[in-house]
Formats: sequence, structure tokens, C-alpha cells
Amino acid sequence: MTKPVLFDYYRSSASYRVRIALNMKAAAYESVPVDLVEGQHRNVDYLARNPQGLVPMLEVAGRPITQSLAIIDYLDGLYPEPALLPADPLDRAHVMGLALIIACDTHPLNNLRVLKYLSGPFGRDEAERNQWYGHWVRQGLAALEAMAAERSGKFLFGDSPGLADIFLVPQMYNARRFNVALDEFPLLVRVDAEACGLEAFAEAHPDRVAPVA
Repeated sequence: MTKPVLFDYYRSSASYRVRIALNMKAAAYESVPVDLVEGQHRNVDYLARNPQGLVPMLEVAGRPITQSLAIIDYLDGLYPEPALLPADPLDRAHVMGLALIIACDTHPLNNLRVLKYLSGPFGRDEAERNQWYGHWVRQGLAALEAMAAERSGKFLFGDSPGLADIFLVPQMYNARRFNVALDEFPLLVRVDAEACGLEAFAEAHPDRVAPVA
């Protein structure tokens, strides 16, 4: 069976999520770097595969799967263990809701193409872009901290890592890159440290997969 191919950018939060999930499932795959800074995602060949021109994309037997949540859902169906979502429908909805705080309401406002648009057509300088970034990240993390608190354990839900943690860790990495203070989010900081101590998370870290200069 041909290995799936992950089209990936090492600092992409969404790609980082998928790398964690692949590692948790112990799934073999090949990686093809797509340099967002150099604009490789806008190349004709890549757009022919993925008209949205984003990463990550997982190509399975020549068929593309786009969007990190869709890829992770595919992996969770293909490799049932360890399960990334609880079996109970209410618990499942709770964990999915935690992940979507980042996937839908936080990360999309702060990804590279949005920041580049702020500095391009809108002419915002670095300080203004960072202010924008910090505002939306703090708002999202505050909601996540509050909503996870009652049912958290070692991780955002209970004592086993799952979907919400897969989405948390890359967002925390990016928050630190942009010097967002995290002192007001002790639960998230603790869970992030717990998760990053696991090999599946550590091996997916951008520093581990960064291209060699």
C-alpha cells in the first residue's frame, strides 16, 4: 500500500495538528514541504491538487483530503486507537467544541495570509499586526480556558490526549512566537506542557521538522 503524502509547512498550525495526529496513530506517511513564505502553495501544480491553495493536504491513493479537521477525522476513522474523541455523544460534542474554538474562531483570524493582508492592502505595521494577533488569541484562549476547566484532567478533557489537545498545542506555540503573554491561562499552559512531553507531540514540533538550511 502506498504511503499517504502530507503536503506540509513546518510552521503552519494546521499542518502541526495533522503531524501530531499522524504520530498518535503511528501512521506511516511521506512529507512534501510547501513553503508558504516563498508562495509555493500558489504554484500551478499545487493548485491543481488543491484549488484552495492551503496546507495541510493529505493525498491518499491519489485522492486529496484538505482541511486539518477533515484529515484528522479521516485518520481517526482509519485508525480507531487511540481514539481522539470520546464515544459518548455529549462528551464528543464538548471536545469538538473545544477544538473548534481554535479551528474556527481563533486561528483563521491570525494565519499567515491574514497577517500579510493586514500589512499589504491595509498598510498596517508590525506593531499593529501583533496587536491584532494578540487580541484574537487572548480572546480565544480565555474562552477555551473557561470551557475546559470543569472537565479537564491531565489534558483538556480527562487524562488522555485527544482532539482538543491536538488543536491547543500548535496555537500555544504560535502565541509564544508572537510574544502573547500566557500567564492568565494556567490550565492551558499546564496541559500544553503535559502534551508536549509526549513523543507524538514532540516529534511534530516545528523545530523537529524544520527544513535544513
